[in-house]
Amino acid sequence: MSDAATNGSGLLSLIEAHQDRGHYQNLLWEGSFADYLELVRQDPGIARNAYQRLYDLIVSFGAEDYTEYKKTITRYRFFDDPFDDGKDGVFGIDIHLMKLVRVLRAAALGYGPEKRVILLHGPVGSAKSTIARLFKKGLEWYSRQDAGRMYTYSWVVDGEEIPPRCTRTPWPSSRTPRARRCSTRSTRARSSCTRSP
Repeated sequence: MSDAATNGSGLLSLIEAHQDRGHYQNLLWEGSFADYLELVRQDPGIARNAYQRLYDLIVSFGAEDYTEYKKTITRYRFFDDPFDDGKDGVFGIDIHLMKLVRVLRAAALGYGPEKRVILLHGPVGSAKSTIARLFKKGLEWYSRQDAGRMYTYSWVVDGEEIPPRCTRTPWPSSRTPRARRCSTRSTRARSSCTRSP
């Protein structure tokens, strides 16, 4: 029995040695709306929109320029798939990827594309699904980093937690209940923000 207990505790200590408790607690941060606003005041990048996050994610991996037929082309390292050792790397369409990143940059800066749906189209095998998969993997990874942290919210009214109705808007500062926007009579509602891991 003591051998099993020793082996069990040895296994638990091995698992514990590979865990970062501080990072885990940071991912599960909870606080009031005022706490969230203080975080935004300290780091306004928390309240970025989706295009800004996606553009920042791509640029965070760096880029390199090369010349082909007297034309300068930018190769973004994000599309090399740094998450799975190149399994979903996209190669040979650098000009098209450069144009896609340009559209994302324009949307991030609020120049107009952010009001439209961006559609990837092309023939079979032209990496449309691979690019979408890279965006998904990249955003999952980025949201767990300090630079890409995101928060969600819920409202607590009379002690009952009310989850958000719209999940398309990840930052709490952009979604306030209609009753709170129209009137300030009720002070019973309070917000609760949590970090979205």
